[in-house]
Amino acid sequence: MPVKTGLKKTFTSKFDDELRFFRGWLDKPKAVGSIVPTSSVTSKRMASVVNPHSGLPVLELGPGTGVITRAILERGVRPEDLYLVEYSEDFVDHLRSHFAGVNVIHGDAFDLGKTLGAAGELQFDAAVSGVPLLNFPVSRRIAYIEGILDRLPAGRPVVQLTYGPLSPVPPGRGNYTVKHFDFIFRNIPPTQLWIYRRGGAEDAANVRPLKRRR
Repeated sequence: MPVKTGLKKTFTSKFDDELRFFRGWLDKPKAVGSIVPTSSVTSKRMASVVNPHSGLPVLELGPGTGVITRAILERGVRPEDLYLVEYSEDFVDHLRSHFAGVNVIHGDAFDLGKTLGAAGELQFDAAVSGVPLLNFPVSRRIAYIEGILDRLPAGRPVVQLTYGPLSPVPPGRGNYTVKHFDFIFRNIPPTQLWIYRRGGAEDAANVRPLKRRR
């Protein structure tokens, strides 16, 4: 039956993603923050900060198996306007085979100047980060956020997920503001979302996800 076949493919795909994510965690636990991919609820909420009509590309850091990537594309961002930075070579191969046209860059998100290469001069509408910041010293987390914000217009957000109760990048330590965005209970483990920005309006933090196009 077509419906059963479709459900089987969806289940198989989800299982393959979770298995790949778990293997990535076993291989590099410091670079992969969780043993399972981010939930679709969290992914859509994170993608909601993106403005697909801004005319600017979008930056995603630490996409893993691409759950958030898919949500960003479903929001209306064109594949060629989405740039992914992923540290794991295994995840990079997976992303390149599953997201045709998306710019998948293999490299260190903590060294964007080197990693982005020719794309280093681009300005991005927003940045979506799944990098497990709690695995790194506070000084590196601050430099990480500052480096991303250098590439965003004033007021545009970096949205970051974390599994701790507090912002992984403390306020008052650099040229950025910190705002709690959401708490997603329907995630394993439950996830906190935080917004970082410089100046400008804060309306983007209130944008809700668009309905999926038919």
